Amino acid sequence: MMNPYIDEDLAMLADQARRFATERVAPGFLERDQTRVLDRTLMREMGQMGFIAPELPEQHGGQGLGCLAAGIIHEEIARADLSISYINLLASLNGQILAHHGKPDVVKPWLTKLTQGEILLAVALTEPGGGSDAANLRLKMERVGNHYVINGEKTSISAADQADAVVVFARTGPVDSGAHGVSAILVPMDLPGITRTRFNCHGQRAIGRGSLFFDNVKVPADHLLGEEGKGFVQVMRGFDFSRALIGLQVLGVARVALEETWAYTTQRQAFGQSISAFQGVTHPLADFDTQVVAARLLCLQALWLKDKGAPHTAEAAMCKWWAPKLAYDVIHQCLLTLGHGGYDRGLMEQRLRDVLGFQLGDGTAQIMKTVIARSRAGRAAVPV
Repeated sequence: MMNPYIDEDLAMLADQARRFATERVAPGFLERDQTRVLDRTLMREMGQMGFIAPELPEQHGGQGLGCLAAGIIHEEIARADLSISYINLLASLNGQILAHHGKPDVVKPWLTKLTQGEILLAVALTEPGGGSDAANLRLKMERVGNHYVINGEKTSISAADQADAVVVFARTGPVDSGAHGVSAILVPMDLPGITRTRFNCHGQRAIGRGSLFFDNVKVPADHLLGEEGKGFVQVMRGFDFSRALIGLQVLGVARVALEETWAYTTQRQAFGQSISAFQGVTHPLADFDTQVVAARLLCLQALWLKDKGAPHTAEAAMCKWWAPKLAYDVIHQCLLTLGHGGYDRGLMEQRLRDVLGFQLGDGTAQIMKTVIARSRAGRAAVPV
């Protein structure tokens, strides 16, 4: 089904991505949940296909296709495995950060390897004492000669034990300086003084989450991203992009769940007819199908606005709070419709576990609604 945001070229790109996802990504979906290992061979194949950060300019290893193209690919990969689609999410977010705020001679090798699927980058913002209060950071970074020395802990970091480098947010100013005393820096994970742990997560198990510990880690000063003391304010603007991508990511999972469940209702017999004949079965699905179509259009609009260089902070926040909750509710209804078969370990229950994480990570619904309120009423009227 066409819509105003997807032209013929994007539709062809979506078809190409879906074929790859169906043939190469989907077969290992359940197994990766058990092994909890990201498939690096698959990641390199995605890079060779041009599926990783295609929105980056060619000089940074991308194709200059725009953010809508990145979103279209992202949702198709997520249909097959949300954890594998994290490769796309992290690449687009970090690729934008490095391209816009890094020193070209430092970041170019990283960006080239990133788009080719040779490396995985992560973002380290959350700390034990600060999740939603993101600017309340304690991890400390001090300039010593030609290096920055980092000490402290980050936690609940996606791909913590698998990433090759991490964009780390650290405090370079006094604690009472808030967001204006926070800087961002690219930290290769093979530097001395770094230790990593892996959590036993409920979902998204192939990508995983964990903690990072920094003990006098020396990072070259030229790895700083943005200006010292302004990294948080500058770099966080890029999160509008990832919030819209997350919306498409979880809705891709919800859409395939709905498609399978609609098909099931025409095949399952009860009381002498297909259960699709019963409004108690089909009306909840119809309700959710309507909302998924609407939410997807909102996500595509946010990416379209970004491609046009127009403000899209409120729209991105809407994507981030609405889509993950909606996707979870949709898949929950699909599981119930499948009956005892849906309750077994398998595709539907794993999808439910996977999408749940995005109601927590990358900004809670409460924080997103605050972002929306500030954009409508003004920051002074909505201080917290």
